[in-house]
Amino acid sequence: MKKLLSMCALIGATVFGLLAAPVHAEEGFPLDRAPDTTNNFASLQHGAQLFVNYCLNCHSANLMRYSRLTDLGITPGAIQSNLLFTTDKIGNTMTVAMRPDDAKTWFGATPPDLSVEARARGTDWLYTYLRTFYRDDTRPTGWNNLVYENVGMPHVLWQLQGQRTAKFGEEIDEKTGEKVHKFLGFQQLTPGTMSPVDYDSAVADLVSYLSWMSEPTQQTRKQLGVWVLLFLGILSFFAWRLNAAYWKHIK
Repeated sequence: MKKLLSMCALIGATVFGLLAAPVHAEEGFPLDRAPDTTNNFASLQHGAQLFVNYCLNCHSANLMRYSRLTDLGITPGAIQSNLLFTTDKIGNTMTVAMRPDDAKTWFGATPPDLSVEARARGTDWLYTYLRTFYRDDTRPTGWNNLVYENVGMPHVLWQLQGQRTAKFGEEIDEKTGEKVHKFLGFQQLTPGTMSPVDYDSAVADLVSYLSWMSEPTQQTRKQLGVWVLLFLGILSFFAWRLNAAYWKHIK
C-alpha cells in the first residue's frame, strides 16, 4: 500500500510539474497563458460573434452546426438574424463560400478548418498567435507573426488592434556563439478601435469559443470526471479494506 501511495504521489507531482512548466512555441517564442472562459456564456457568445465575422470568411468549421450555438444561450432567431452569412438554414454546418483553389492562389495555402484547431494547436498558441501580428512589407500579405514566422494568413483583426511593427536586435547565443535575432518589442503605427486590454480580452473570448467549439461537451466531461474520480476513490478504499480483511486470516 505504501508503494502504491508513493507511486500516486510521484505521478501527481510529475503532472503538476508539466502543467506548471512554461510553454513555448515550436520556434522558441514564449507563449502567453490564455484565459479560460469556456464556462462564461457571455464570453463564448462574443467569441462566436468574432469567429463568424472575422474567421468564417476564409476558415470553415465543418464539424460545427449553427444550431449548436443554442447551447451558449443564443436563440435560433438571433442566430438566423446575426450569424448566418453562408447559408440560410440553421441546421447547416459552418462552411465558407471561398473556393480552395482561390484561397491557395491568394494566400499560398488553403486555410485550415478550425473545428478542432484549439485541440490541435492549444489555446495558449492561438492566444499568443492572434496577438503577435506585425507589419512586414516583405511578405505578400504585408503581415508577419512572431509565433508563426512567414505565415500566409493576413492579420484579419488589425482594425481592432491597429497596425504595429516589430523591433528586433541581435545578441550572441551563449551555446553556439553565433548572432541571433531577438524580439525587442512592438511599435504602434496606427491605433485600433480597441484598447490593448480590450483587444486581449476579445482575443481571449475568441480563443475560448474555439476551445468550446472543438469540444462542446467539455464542461460536462470535466464535471462528470470529478464524480467518477470520487467514486473510484471510495471504491478503492473499500477494496483496500476488503483486501486487508481477506489476508488477515491467511498466514
